[in-house]
Amino acid sequence: MTLQNKIDFAVIFTVKNANPNGDPLGGNRPRTTSDGLGEVSDVCLKRKIRNRLQTEGKAIFVQSEEFCDDGEKSLSDRFNKFKAQLPKAEQEDKKVIAKKACEKWIDVRSFGQVFALKKSTDGADAVSIGIRGPVTIQSAFTTEMIAPEFMQITKSVNSETTKDGGKSSDTMGMKHRVSRATYVTYGSISPQLAEATGFSDEDAESIKNALKTLFDNDESSARPSGSMEIKKVVWWKHNSKSAQYSSAKVHNTLTVSNDGSIELKNFSDLIPEVIDG
Repeated sequence: MTLQNKIDFAVIFTVKNANPNGDPLGGNRPRTTSDGLGEVSDVCLKRKIRNRLQTEGKAIFVQSEEFCDDGEKSLSDRFNKFKAQLPKAEQEDKKVIAKKACEKWIDVRSFGQVFALKKSTDGADAVSIGIRGPVTIQSAFTTEMIAPEFMQITKSVNSETTKDGGKSSDTMGMKHRVSRATYVTYGSISPQLAEATGFSDEDAESIKNALKTLFDNDESSARPSGSMEIKKVVWWKHNSKSAQYSSAKVHNTLTVSNDGSIELKNFSDLIPEVIDG
């Protein structure tokens, strides 16, 4: 049975001496807004949710290279293999393909997906299918302005031999970090869109569990173990598909302090579940 109740949620997490989301167009500096707030993009957050779902044994369509579990080298290869396994009568029916894709991959029925793929080298036809998912999540922003720090780093060895025997240019680099900050993101899950993709209450629980453990197995040089911590997940489950209140009104009941503590102004008929990270 598909999701029957509108859901709103918020996630509060802290960063300590880490780079939560580097900007590749800005020398991998931590992302910031024009007014100085730190930012983690919605794309980055969805990547982490996908990784957590995959770790829990869920089938994922948009897999990162380091988490790839089916040997496919691209989204096109993964989709064409999936399509080839369908009965011949279904391979040209876009509605059937979309339905089967939602059944197979939890990220497709959660976030949606645009299958806009060129003709493959093995002769498979080009395809363009758009699926709109029920789960949306905003970029995360800090509760106050941040001042990213940086330091210059060097490697102890050369990657290439130089003519003069000195250090090559690739031995020098920069490392950026946020010393301390609290980030907040908000999201929602639409029952109306859940009907179209088959997103269920069980899927909603999987998303909630992924949010609670968002940074597990996400360690890297830029994000050392323990430097990113989920403080709270706030989960509002409405009593109907149409919801008692708009997402904006629900999200505005939450106030987050710079230390990650929260204050909630609850509605009498919509009490959230507050989960510690």
